[in-house]
Amino acid sequence: MLSLKAALAKPFAKRVYKSIQKWANNPVETQSKVFQKLITDATTTQFGQDHDFVSINNHEDFTKRVPVRDYEDLKPYVERVVAGEENILWKGKPIYFAKTSGTTSGAKYIPITKESMPTHVEAARNAILMYIHETGNAKFVDGKMIFLQGSPVLETQNGIQLGRLSGIVAHYVPKYLQKNRMPSLKTNCIEDWETKVNAIVDETLPENMTIISGIPSWVQMYFEKLQEKTGKKVGDIFKNFNLFIFGGVNYEPYRAKFESLIGRKVDSIELYPASEGFFAYQDKQNIKGMLLQLNSGIFYEFIKVDDFFNPNPERITIKDVEINVNYVMIISTNAGLWGYNIGDTIQFTSTKPYRVIVSGRIKHFISAFGEHVIGKEVEQALQEALVDSDVQVTEFSVAPQISPTQGLPYHEWFIEFEKEPKNISALAQKIDASLQKQNSYYFDLVEGKVLQQLKITLVKKDGFQEYMKSIGKLGGQNKLPRLSNDRKLVDDLETLNLTK
Repeated sequence: MLSLKAALAKPFAKRVYKSIQKWANNPVETQSKVFQKLITDATTTQFGQDHDFVSINNHEDFTKRVPVRDYEDLKPYVERVVAGEENILWKGKPIYFAKTSGTTSGAKYIPITKESMPTHVEAARNAILMYIHETGNAKFVDGKMIFLQGSPVLETQNGIQLGRLSGIVAHYVPKYLQKNRMPSLKTNCIEDWETKVNAIVDETLPENMTIISGIPSWVQMYFEKLQEKTGKKVGDIFKNFNLFIFGGVNYEPYRAKFESLIGRKVDSIELYPASEGFFAYQDKQNIKGMLLQLNSGIFYEFIKVDDFFNPNPERITIKDVEINVNYVMIISTNAGLWGYNIGDTIQFTSTKPYRVIVSGRIKHFISAFGEHVIGKEVEQALQEALVDSDVQVTEFSVAPQISPTQGLPYHEWFIEFEKEPKNISALAQKIDASLQKQNSYYFDLVEGKVLQQLKITLVKKDGFQEYMKSIGKLGGQNKLPRLSNDRKLVDDLETLNLTK
């Protein structure tokens, strides 16, 4: 019999579903309203004055006045906000800074305002409610839920609190879920990731866990520690665990390993959150792609990846996008980011409604020879190569080998296997064939004898975790780059003696 909480979840889910359908079915009009409100609200800010917002009436006006910027380009404005100045990028001051570790600029400070904060929380909630509405399954709301996240401890700087996004969001768990959430505040505040995961294992083992959530690589670490401690599959430890919520990376490379650790299949919901905004979530269990959040104070523009590095690439809006084209996603938000390149590349899987998948990072690709191989292509190649095999991959990363000691250059795949293939070169051949099929530039380079077939180098067990630990990025929201255009990451692996 359903509890009162589970029974109430269903009509609530239905109501939220109906409100989402209203904007999802009117996407162009919805985005137009978001655009107009953003411009109106920011006209008197320093940024709005510098870019003549008062005379912006449409998207064309906007593109003429506001260039595409990444964090480095926007940094002079952000630094003024960090210093405590008001009305710079958005009205007043932000209520938080999500502090992230930038690769080129040290720490990044991404503003979160009183207008943008609710959208982070509502999107995560709505993802679960859409699942309840679709499946009718609400029993899990009575069990315990965990989100493996960064510490909720926040610092204060010039009257603005700052911390990791997941730590900030931890302060906004709805009251009706407070008793259900794990781990305890004390455990969640542990900074060292390995110590924290061990504490989470001890705390959750006796509980009725029904939802487990986090970045797959770190959830995998949690599952492995549970298994080490008990000798049981995760699905046997937590018999009512039936929903895995994840974001940040593609789940497919981890799926087989997860099903092995859990011992059975569980439903999953994919999220697309970032410090800059909560962009999308999976709204249907059996349809590819995540519903793009068009009504969340974010105005989206898209630039074709193939054109992105041109001097004046075309910036299009939602009404002109095409399915299966790689776009760089550009955002303007009610947190004061304007024409902002978050660095992600996406593809649309549907335009009724607008659903997306993340295809990679504009800075994470291999084009050492003009091939422009992206994250989605290497993940799909590996996935296709493992079909009908019992090989299990824990983690992988790819880099170019430009100057081999003998033969032609090649792509070198560094793979950590849970279960190794009997024939490494046969697997390499399958991956290579899939990559050639997906990427015509790569095909031409192999066919034209510019590149030889890719090679696989084995990484020791837990090697990638050791690498992430060595650079201070173990756990939390940190992700291993799938692709590099140089060999820095793999040189570090070899220096640390993590390859076989």
